Amino acid sequence: MLERFLSQTTFTSQDDFIQNFHVKVPENFNFGYDVVDAWATEAPDKIALCWTNDHGVHHDFTFSELKDYTDRTASYFQSLGIGHGDMVMLILKRRYEFWFSIIALHKIGAVAIPATHLLTGKDIIYRNNAADIKMIVCAGEEVILNHVKDALPYSPSVKHLVSAGPIVPHGFEDFQKGVLGAAPFVKPEHPNRNDDISLMYFTSGTTGEPKMVAHDFTYPLGHIATGCYWHNLHEDSLHLTVADTGWGKAVWGKLYGQWIAGATVFVYDHEKFHPADILQMIQNYHITSLCAPPTVFRFLIREDLTHYDLSSLQYCTIAGEALNPAVYETFRKLTGIKLMEGFGQTETTLTIATFPWMEPKPGSMGVPNPEYVVDLLKTDGTSAAPGEQGQIVIRTSQGKPLGLFKEYYRNPDLTREVWHDGIYYTGDVAWKDEDGYFWFVGRVDDVIKSSGYRIGPFEVESALMTHPAVVECAITGVPDEIRGQVVKATIVLAEAYRGQAGEALVRELQDHVKRITAPYKYPRVIEFVESLPKTISGKIRRKEIRSGDEGK
Repeated sequence: MLERFLSQTTFTSQDDFIQNFHVKVPENFNFGYDVVDAWATEAPDKIALCWTNDHGVHHDFTFSELKDYTDRTASYFQSLGIGHGDMVMLILKRRYEFWFSIIALHKIGAVAIPATHLLTGKDIIYRNNAADIKMIVCAGEEVILNHVKDALPYSPSVKHLVSAGPIVPHGFEDFQKGVLGAAPFVKPEHPNRNDDISLMYFTSGTTGEPKMVAHDFTYPLGHIATGCYWHNLHEDSLHLTVADTGWGKAVWGKLYGQWIAGATVFVYDHEKFHPADILQMIQNYHITSLCAPPTVFRFLIREDLTHYDLSSLQYCTIAGEALNPAVYETFRKLTGIKLMEGFGQTETTLTIATFPWMEPKPGSMGVPNPEYVVDLLKTDGTSAAPGEQGQIVIRTSQGKPLGLFKEYYRNPDLTREVWHDGIYYTGDVAWKDEDGYFWFVGRVDDVIKSSGYRIGPFEVESALMTHPAVVECAITGVPDEIRGQVVKATIVLAEAYRGQAGEALVRELQDHVKRITAPYKYPRVIEFVESLPKTISGKIRRKEIRSGDEGK
């Protein structure tokens, strides 16, 4: 499969990768036909999806079965009037119907909009009207169904509601019956062009209403680097990415690059995250590859790993937040596996990563993916030298790189704000060392300027997180007459330390940070709180903390 899209498929060094990694983009590429159906022809019995849930139910879906189910689903959606360019929201958690639905929508040229089950009625109304959503396919669970029903009277564009069960209330189509009774699928004459929108995400952001990030039909090919060369997958891999299908991370780790690599995607459908259950899955199913945020690895480490046989595990990747070097070292000592970090956004595919031929530097994101011309720009518009901080940008003067988003849907002003004069501005700040490795600092708005120093919140947060008293923390800047800004830490304490909140613990935490990182970075102000303000995707709303401080 990989040979269809790459003239060279193996690489021995970053130089080799830079020089010889070139993706061949077919005309009118469609992931449903060109990857899923192609596998169904070439290796019909190969397992595409290994699915299980927390009730002990297990299904293996071969590529041949996947073709059949996605064809049926596509035919069913066509019978409901869904076709090219129509917007369809998928609120399916980790149900296997998500894979049937998103591929079916690709096959008919419609637009898939994955969404989290945490959305309220108000959130759904906003999304329905912002994108003129025509149909919602959701898990048939009471809470989700009620939110969808609450939104319907205020969503004139929505023509069909579809429930995947078990509950199918009045006013909802039955997904299972519809797929079972679907007529033979007839492929549309022209399903799509490469620049048509295939996938859209509402990014929660930390300010304002969510943006609509639109990707075109070539976007899956941008994930070849993700699945084949960051996750390091091959045809014998069984890969688990810990992510709900409502987030962009799901198509990064549970769909596109994995199936182009020929790997089997492992899905554990669970209601509540228990690290012991994840370890049990690795043991029981002989999972070979795992990708998760550092928080998940921290939870796994807290379990006694000696109680589990993790010998099948060959490779682990990490993304989503700054990696604490202590997590890296502890996991390596316990398993022998080096955590390979990566970085990207909803607007991109994998942008910076630690690739298999590289020695990881714990805490560093790695080096740029050759698909992108990545630079660090200082505020004066010049490129940052090694050791200097700058905003991560992607240069596009030679054309739109494969994997970069098409636009913010229906918002050309916002698109131009972040992407103009041949440069896409990520809004993230980093610095590069002498070896070319990138180190994340924080969002542009989050960087603290104190006495001439630029301090990124993540480094201070990572230092604090190594103290047993700290469960969660957020670093922000507060105004200071002398220094301009000083570092403030807003901290959620572990249960055992809550009774100790006071000056003595403040000094202990300050000294702890001074020992771990440069002394000028320590938090001069510390506030203990019950919880941190967050977006629906779980990102800390530092802006809200800053606004609260300004109002004091």
